[in-house]
Amino acid sequence: MTEPTQKNRFLSVNTILGSEKLLLRSMTGKERLSSPFEYELALLSTDMTVAPDTLLGTAMTVALTLSDNSRRFYHGYVSRFSFTGFQGRYACYQAVLVPLLWFLSRSADCRIFQSKTVPNIVKEIFEKYGLTDIADRCSGSFRQWEYCVQYRETDLNFINRLLEHEGIYYFFEHVDGKHTLVFANDSSAHSTEFTIPFYRESASWLRELDHIDHWIVNKEVCSGAFVHKAFDFTVPKTSLLKTSNVPKEHALASMEVFDFPNDYTKAAEGQSYAKIRLEELQTEYETVQATGNARDLTCGALFTLTDYPRDDQNRKYLIIGASYVLQSNDFESTATVNESELFCITLTAIDAQTSYRPPRITPKPVVQGSQTAIVVGKSGEEIWTDVHGRVKVQFHWDRYGESNEMSSCWIRVAQIWAGKGWGGIMTPRIGQEVIVDFLEGDPDQPIITGRVYNGDCTPPYTLPDEATKTTIKTSSSKGGAGFNEIRLEDKKDSEQIFIHAEKDYETRVKHDAVTWIGNEQHLIVTKDQLEQIDGKQHLTIASDQLEKVGGDKHLTVTADYNQKVSSASLNATMNILQKAGMKYAADAGQEIHLKGGMNVVIEAGMMVTLKASGSFVTVGPTGVTISGPMVLINSGGAAGAGSGCSPASATAPTKPREAGEATAGGVSTVTAQTPPPAPTVESKTMVKALEAAAENGDAFL
Repeated sequence: MTEPTQKNRFLSVNTILGSEKLLLRSMTGKERLSSPFEYELALLSTDMTVAPDTLLGTAMTVALTLSDNSRRFYHGYVSRFSFTGFQGRYACYQAVLVPLLWFLSRSADCRIFQSKTVPNIVKEIFEKYGLTDIADRCSGSFRQWEYCVQYRETDLNFINRLLEHEGIYYFFEHVDGKHTLVFANDSSAHSTEFTIPFYRESASWLRELDHIDHWIVNKEVCSGAFVHKAFDFTVPKTSLLKTSNVPKEHALASMEVFDFPNDYTKAAEGQSYAKIRLEELQTEYETVQATGNARDLTCGALFTLTDYPRDDQNRKYLIIGASYVLQSNDFESTATVNESELFCITLTAIDAQTSYRPPRITPKPVVQGSQTAIVVGKSGEEIWTDVHGRVKVQFHWDRYGESNEMSSCWIRVAQIWAGKGWGGIMTPRIGQEVIVDFLEGDPDQPIITGRVYNGDCTPPYTLPDEATKTTIKTSSSKGGAGFNEIRLEDKKDSEQIFIHAEKDYETRVKHDAVTWIGNEQHLIVTKDQLEQIDGKQHLTIASDQLEKVGGDKHLTVTADYNQKVSSASLNATMNILQKAGMKYAADAGQEIHLKGGMNVVIEAGMMVTLKASGSFVTVGPTGVTISGPMVLINSGGAAGAGSGCSPASATAPTKPREAGEATAGGVSTVTAQTPPPAPTVESKTMVKALEAAAENGDAFL
């Protein structure tokens, strides 16, 4: 029996097993802009032992003969291979072909990209897997994203949603042995263009030519305006409301869509995105569904329709979706088959002048609840922040960050109060664990809402033993050898407020300061104490006042100095010197006793008078006058005696009690981590590894 062959056949397939091992019986295919294609091949073979593992992940190329005897190719990689039974002497197999891009649906990751455009992010992912058959035909420039996160999603999901957001779509171009992924954002990216006639079904004599025979035009009501708004905290009063308003000509065309995506910070970016969003809404305002046998047509191609009865339809179109049915003539039959009946295409197209924008159908991951992360920064620093008090973190899921100042974007930190130049601020330090929330669950919008202790950063007091303590305790930076602290002890009968200042302690009160102490106050100043009172000082002491001065004591009073005591004692071990600028008067109710161990000298510039009862002695410039009822000189009598001077000794003051103490904490640090090596994969190896991951039950979005 003659072995079957694909040579010179209308439809054939080439695999790693050769061009004759597997025979192509039929193929169905689906293509759409911004979606991986899928071709399902029905295969025959005289070998019923073809092993699926030898074909999974390998390339196949389908060749279709065109009307001019040239060939069109469909190239892809096997994502699924099945044995489906028998047909006569043939074993039946089924293979599903997909682009290399599809295999990124079998890889998922968590990763942070910073200061990159979307095209650059996509290229970086492709480089990770060694995907090089790429053509970037996008026009214009794209926004640089400060921070963009791939979070628990497949690489394909991540790429698709970024491209959809930027209004970029993609399609595939096939040649023998490979396919190329093409990125586009306007019609100039489409180099393939055809002219296709329309033939009615009744024109059977023309139906062997490539043509379109069914043409359905759809128009539907669409929104006429798109408005969105964002908020930039650096300029909170600046409005970022942007509008794109291009209503169609039908009735009720002015319907407006408003959204608050909060995904841009510049007015120009907002205006550009508003235009893209409206173009997305209006992409399918007018669509065409058509069928025919035009073998040249493919998704992403341009074609001009001719010979349609309505002239307004004879124009240029862009194919945004297509499905194919290809049949091969029977391998056991020698009957002649009309090739035009072996190919059928059903397509969806839009006017080529319409700006196509892919629908944003790829879901963005939502972070379910809060996470924790470790604060990081520049090597050698303990605090790493910016003018807004933001910090950077290393997320636990980030395998690529190196726990340094490049690990994340600057992240805002919630504070107890945030006013205009006032409020509270506690900047998280490197090595500390913080709680991170995400605005609306968006992984691109993290915000720090709290801090937690862990095994490295432990509480400042032993718990639960000292659970009654509440404290705010800092650590001196850099080095951590000192600290400041405000501590409250709520233990019954040991209640205490403790304040520790590592260096200076300053208080400024702009009006009254009132302190009430129910028992004792102790004050220790190890060096100088300086006080200045610009008004009066009133001091009331209900009991004793004891002072001890170890050196000199100086008192200057610029006005009067008045003292009133019940008894005064002054004991000077050396001299007592007093001087009055005008008058010195001493008045004792009973006795004044002056005694000099050696001398008592009373000196006056004009006159000295001693007066007692009715007698006196005056010494003046005119002489000495002595007057009394009787004057006795060397004639008996006796000197008067005083009570003497015995001043009391000062009582030494009690020493004050030392304030409580505390010890400094340590410096928190981070350990740099090494990013994982980039995978090096060939298509077959990659598929095997990813299929195994899928079989293990890994979840992919």
